Amino acid sequence: MRISYFAFLTLLTLVVSGCNDTDAKATQTPAAPPPAEVDVALPLKHQLTDWDEFTGRFEAISNVQLRARVTGYLVEKKFKDGQTVKKGDVLFVIDPRPFRYELQRVEAQHQLAKKEWERASNLRETKAISQEEVDRRFQELQIAKATLDNARLQIQFTEVISPIDGKVSDSFADVGNMVEENETILTRIVSTNPIHFRFEGSQGDLLKYIRLDRAGQRPSSDTAPNPIYIKLMDEDKFYHHGKMNFVDNAVDSATGTIQATAEVNNDAGIIYPGLFGRARLLGRANYEAVLVPESAINTDQDKKFVYIVNGDDQVQRQYVTVGNLLDNDFIVISTGLTGEERVVVNGIQRIRQAQQVVSPNMTELEWREIETIVHNEDASQAVDVAEQE
Repeated sequence: MRISYFAFLTLLTLVVSGCNDTDAKATQTPAAPPPAEVDVALPLKHQLTDWDEFTGRFEAISNVQLRARVTGYLVEKKFKDGQTVKKGDVLFVIDPRPFRYELQRVEAQHQLAKKEWERASNLRETKAISQEEVDRRFQELQIAKATLDNARLQIQFTEVISPIDGKVSDSFADVGNMVEENETILTRIVSTNPIHFRFEGSQGDLLKYIRLDRAGQRPSSDTAPNPIYIKLMDEDKFYHHGKMNFVDNAVDSATGTIQATAEVNNDAGIIYPGLFGRARLLGRANYEAVLVPESAINTDQDKKFVYIVNGDDQVQRQYVTVGNLLDNDFIVISTGLTGEERVVVNGIQRIRQAQQVVSPNMTELEWREIETIVHNEDASQAVDVAEQE
């Protein structure tokens, strides 16, 4: 019996001890998860030249509708449809015979008027006729001279010449047709080299350029031929070089945009009036930009922000103003960062709330070279050209 009693006490002790252990485990607080790991880096600082992008259309600098300047029958066409012509080339011939006959008639009248005036002048020396008669004969001579000059001009107008260098369209009137003075359009000629590129900028762009000009960071296109580079729809690079030469004097109240024009070289003859192009215009030149990877940018409705980690390893939102996105996936931070902040560049998805404590892993951003936008010329040379001119 004594052995059984001690066995019972031992068993009871074990049961009570087990219950106490179970209650302790049930009331124990779970261990907190470790802080989320994120990669952080200081923003990159790099010397940049900004290029702003616009879409526009090419237009001929000169666009001429060639009209007949005398009335007559078209007897000859001296060009091939679509060919390039030079200023002064004869394109059409209007039957000159009626104008030659008219020229002979007025030449005879002019000779007669000249002789009558000379005779009257001689008679006036002997007082045989009045001065009024001499003046009348002189007036008739002047009228005859003007008629003769006009007849000679009409002969010249029977050869219809190109007033500009350019590319000619097809003929709008066939040989044998009657053409009317100042009415009949014979063909159209457009200049192709150089050629204009016309585009629209927003009033925000206009204000930015004005302020850059006032700050001495970029000359205004009103006064300086700022460089512009353009690519066509089937090109992957901005091959075509031009210079700004016109900015309108008013913002369109309906669209809030302003017209601008650049003059572009077209020696290769690739560009036709009416083609669309994508342009990059010199923005701000040679400034130190603060850059972060595009993946570090977050959006809160219409605002942009990045996550930064403070000295206590707590996450905070920092709202920023972003600029251009570069081809190497870095984005320019216009305002909001000084370059000394620890910006979260990887692991953003692990951030759940503001002031969250994280485990920052410090990394370093590396600049990746990007291909220059210009063809066989770098941006700094383009800026130098703009400043020199």
